[in-house]
Amino acid sequence: MLFLHNISFGFPAGNPLFNSIQIIIPSHSKSALVGSNGMGKSTLLKLIANEIEPSEGTIHRQGDIFYVPQMVGNCNDLTVAECLRIDEKLKALQKITHGEVDEIYFEVLQDDWDIEERCQDALQYWKLDNVELHQKLETLSGGQKTKVFLAGIQINQPDIILLDEPTNHLDREGRNLLYDFIEKTTSTVVMVSHDRALLNVVDTIFELSNQGISTYGGNYEWYAEQKGIENQALQQDIHSKERALKKAKEKERETLERKQKLDARGKGKQEKSGVARIMMNTLRNSAEKNSSKLKSVHAEKINDISGDLRDLRSSVRNADQMKVNFNDSNLHSGKILISAAEINYAYGEENLWQENLTMEIRSGDRLSIKGLNGSGKTTLIKLLLGDLQSSVGKILRSDFQTIYIDQEYSLIDKQTTVYDFAQQFNDNALQESEVKTILSRFLFGKETWDKKCDVLSGGERLRLLLCGLSLSNKAPDMIILDEPTNNLDLQNVEILTNSIKDYHGTLLVISHDEIFLEEIGVSGEVFLE
Repeated sequence: MLFLHNISFGFPAGNPLFNSIQIIIPSHSKSALVGSNGMGKSTLLKLIANEIEPSEGTIHRQGDIFYVPQMVGNCNDLTVAECLRIDEKLKALQKITHGEVDEIYFEVLQDDWDIEERCQDALQYWKLDNVELHQKLETLSGGQKTKVFLAGIQINQPDIILLDEPTNHLDREGRNLLYDFIEKTTSTVVMVSHDRALLNVVDTIFELSNQGISTYGGNYEWYAEQKGIENQALQQDIHSKERALKKAKEKERETLERKQKLDARGKGKQEKSGVARIMMNTLRNSAEKNSSKLKSVHAEKINDISGDLRDLRSSVRNADQMKVNFNDSNLHSGKILISAAEINYAYGEENLWQENLTMEIRSGDRLSIKGLNGSGKTTLIKLLLGDLQSSVGKILRSDFQTIYIDQEYSLIDKQTTVYDFAQQFNDNALQESEVKTILSRFLFGKETWDKKCDVLSGGERLRLLLCGLSLSNKAPDMIILDEPTNNLDLQNVEILTNSIKDYHGTLLVISHDEIFLEEIGVSGEVFLE
């Protein structure tokens, strides 16, 4: 079991990330932490893993923990065995089997006599048959590194498993193995993930937001349904407050107009009746005080309603307002854009694919490129774009405009500012105020306009690219997305999905996210072996 009691955390010289978090996670349960980028999901997972200490509060942990981090680059200099913290056990076992009887080796081994067999079984399960325990992690691909840590779960057999975006670099086969493993394990599982198929395996969702943490008893589909109901209720509350605000302003206007008419009528009577000037001044001052008091009462009521309305509007999800208004491509549907005949790419003297590849891409196609980790999906994109030359075969390209959004969002110059990057897409010669209005619609407020792009998160860079496409006068004929949902929170995945749904040009996607591919209407695939 895990019990987080009044947990608060903040980085030095920064605002608190979260305050007074309370969570109870029962043994053998499967839970997920969700929320927008920057809310502190990964930080909370590190706190549970005892990688960092909370500013306040206590965490009670029952059982051994195994933590699979999102970023494993700092482990590159370690061997596989060192990463999994089994190197000392393996050395002790080797010493004992070679006749060493020093008691220290038995203490290190702790009767774990089948450690080598478990290692081999785990590596085999995760399709890492060719990976050696003494091999440096830097020699492995991103997907293989993740699988090494996942193999560590089976080797160490922990009571509590912590996973931070475990499917980011996994191919379809690796994801399916993970889904199956999580379903069958009896360990307590807590994960941070945007993979909706994986989130459907859990039984509890914890949503981290500015308001704290909310608990939803169910998987992702249940969570999404409940959020939909909440958002409908929120919209009704907003409309109700808007009506109340309008009514309050009308009431204020009517009351003040009536007061002014009564005051004017009273003043006329007083003048006709010959009231002394000093008394007239006294009566006028009294009337002004009454008017001021009346205005104050109405202003206070209007300010209260306006404040409630601002709070409600700030809670509204932003996905709907960030849809890109794509223009249609000028290319007629079905026009051949790229024709590749018997192509391959050689690394040294060895070709990348077992068989040469022949394919055709026509205007309006929505294709996914699939294959295992290391099968050359990104290489194929670069061949089709002309950034690489095929070692055999021929590629013919017609004239068309394309935008390639890769995993690093390298289309964005990191040294330019948010506003200057948006201006690069301003084909309509919009006024500065109009550009900034559209930036605000994509959640880039005035405090971000002069910010350098190198400090933006992955989700923010995606939103900036979508903002640029929304500013552009002409949609690209082809959009290419390379693992677009990696490192995006669920809201940004929804924003991307809604935008791509409305795009009517040619789409080429590398993604292992089957739900994303289905939702954007991919209708064909190229599978690489």
